[in-house]
Amino acid sequence: MEHFESWKDLLNPEFYIKMGGFWLILFIIFAETGLFVGFFLPGDSLLFVSGIYAVEIVDQAIGSTGSDFLDTTILATAIAIAAVIGNEVGYWFGRKAGPALYKKEDTFLFKKKYLFQAHDFFEEHGALAVIMARFLPVVRTFTPIVAGIVKMDKTRFLIDNVIGAFLWSFSLIFAGHYLDRLFMDQFGIDLKSHLEMIIIIIVLITTVPIIMKFFFGKKKEEDQIEE
Repeated sequence: MEHFESWKDLLNPEFYIKMGGFWLILFIIFAETGLFVGFFLPGDSLLFVSGIYAVEIVDQAIGSTGSDFLDTTILATAIAIAAVIGNEVGYWFGRKAGPALYKKEDTFLFKKKYLFQAHDFFEEHGALAVIMARFLPVVRTFTPIVAGIVKMDKTRFLIDNVIGAFLWSFSLIFAGHYLDRLFMDQFGIDLKSHLEMIIIIIVLITTVPIIMKFFFGKKKEEDQIEE
């Protein structure tokens, strides 16, 4: 059992996998949108690293099927379901109490600017935002709330929610699992020994689009003000 030592552990996917395994991973994925406090938790990197440990995670929780593919599929499916439920809770909250969030003061766990970013993202991409947001940290936490606030059709939201959750979960889980196998078989490299570098790369890939959008969006606003 892993023990909490520093705040850095909260950003380390391996910490959650070793501390709570299968069930803690599902809770974190649910909490990221269902409790909308998980934007600071490792989402994409948690899925990728979980894919590397897929067989061990499933074996410890419910027992291995004896097939790497089936074990990885079970993990990816469970995570996708947790993600779907989380988004549905976020959507429901948005319909019921979302407008009040625009008047809420910032706290450690809630930043109003993230809600505005998600709203702009939703306005720009429409219904596809629910699917696309899955692959964007922070944005995916608040997009279901925004969808609820603007009263997006429930059936349409559910369909996009399921599509996005399964695409997100299966792509990252299977990428982690089979890239680990590929690097080990072809190059003799164990990705478990290079998790810090992998996490940094994933964080950069997933956050650069948001940073660029923020930078260029801010620059565009300044240009409009000057005009």
